[in-house]
Amino acid sequence: MKPSRGKLPLSIMAIIVCAFAFAGFLYMEDVGTLSSILKLSPWSSKQDVATVSIEVTKEYGDSAMEDDFFADEKANFDPDKCEITKGKWVFNRSIMPLYTDQTCQYLDLQVTCTKNGRPDDDYLHWEWRPDECILPRFDAVVMLERLRGKRLIFVGDSLQRGQWESFVCMVESYIPSSQKSMKRSQTRSVFKAKEYNASIEFYWAPFIIESNSDVNIVADPKKRILRIDSIFKHAKIWIEADILVFNTYIWWMSSQWTKSLWGSFANGEEGVEELPTTTAYQIALKTWANWVDSTVNPNKTRVFFTTISSTHMRSLDWHNKKGIRCYNETRPIMEKGYWGGGSDRQMMRTVASIVDRMKVPVTVLNITQLSEHRVDGHVSVYTESQGKVLTEEQKLDPKRYADCIHWCLPGVPDTWNRLFYAYL
Repeated sequence: MKPSRGKLPLSIMAIIVCAFAFAGFLYMEDVGTLSSILKLSPWSSKQDVATVSIEVTKEYGDSAMEDDFFADEKANFDPDKCEITKGKWVFNRSIMPLYTDQTCQYLDLQVTCTKNGRPDDDYLHWEWRPDECILPRFDAVVMLERLRGKRLIFVGDSLQRGQWESFVCMVESYIPSSQKSMKRSQTRSVFKAKEYNASIEFYWAPFIIESNSDVNIVADPKKRILRIDSIFKHAKIWIEADILVFNTYIWWMSSQWTKSLWGSFANGEEGVEELPTTTAYQIALKTWANWVDSTVNPNKTRVFFTTISSTHMRSLDWHNKKGIRCYNETRPIMEKGYWGGGSDRQMMRTVASIVDRMKVPVTVLNITQLSEHRVDGHVSVYTESQGKVLTEEQKLDPKRYADCIHWCLPGVPDTWNRLFYAYL
């Protein structure tokens, strides 16, 4: 029987089909192999991550595969599976901050290290890499869209103010000058992104609860008095917020005992009781937690709590016998799981235990472990005193002037905000 015109014999057609199928198989194999090389699942093993991450060397190396490594990290990030506290700082010269202390006008003189004379810049190019997942890069446009029509408030001390300044600087360059504004005061500062109908605020409350240092700062810790059961004077400012980010720690660490007052300040120090600082801290956080649980609508408002911002006051902690605090430190501490004397574990446990019992969900931004390593990130002597940049003579006296509490900006707080962005 002759085949009809225009049709191939069945045997020839079968051969062609098999050939195409085999070629397709080879193609898929090649694509799969290429994909496995260039892209890693966020839950790849520590060894897999190490094959493409940049290992720290004296010269620090290159970063050729970064774009592939971070291609889909935001979509794949799962905070319930990502152990943020376990990881390492990786040097990456190709990663540039989203701003500088020259380009962002909203930074305090205290934190503008480059402008204040810091000669090195390696501290700007270290990146926190969790062992078992990928921390997404900060996307300012995505974040601004997330904040459209919303009010974000950072509440706490000067370290929280640093996180707020970092956040503002990370987004403000994407907003036209005519569409943004800033109003600053002693207790409350408000940045507005008019185009997005969004506000990004900072509210000064170093203890979260009320104290006699809330407006006019009392320098002598022995004269500070805390109303550990009262928060409403502050909280009435936050009540309409859509996103709240709290912190409180460093102001509690100036003394082992805290003057605590139940009720009003009307009678001066009458009724003041000295409590162990850890006890007063616990009561104050319970006051905060009660306010959150009784007032915040979790369907409207997200609540975050930022943990301890590590300090580096004792160089022996990281085995630098000749060191003076964080002065002249230019590299992170590379010891795995390093924990120094500047972070109180009991305070961390207090936060965890109270948050665990709250009705309103609170996302804990655990910045402590990753900050512990960054001895190189503090302002040190590249800061100010009484509103003026330290003189060259003052810089030569780091025992007196090195600030190993606050952080250079750009710097470590940008990573805190990258974590905030990932969780938000």
